[in-house]
Amino acid sequence: MPRRIQILLLAGLAAATLSTVLAAAEPSLGKDLTATIVLQGQPCDKVVDSKRNSDSDYTASCHDGNRYHVFVDASGRVIVKKL
Repeated sequence: MPRRIQILLLAGLAAATLSTVLAAAEPSLGKDLTATIVLQGQPCDKVVDSKRNSDSDYTASCHDGNRYHVFVDASGRVIVKKL
């Protein structure tokens, strides 16, 4: 097999592996946000969508239709506000 084809195959394999790893990391964020929301006393059965606004600042949508702003304030406390 020519060297150029080997390099292209390795690059494709690396890209496929990276996309799998990134996709696997996303559900963990949903579970973490769900746990954070529930521990703050708010109803949320499962986070189905989330948007990262900035570092430690997220907007989360739950399966039951509730939406929350989850962030860390200046004093380091986790805040969950219903939207």
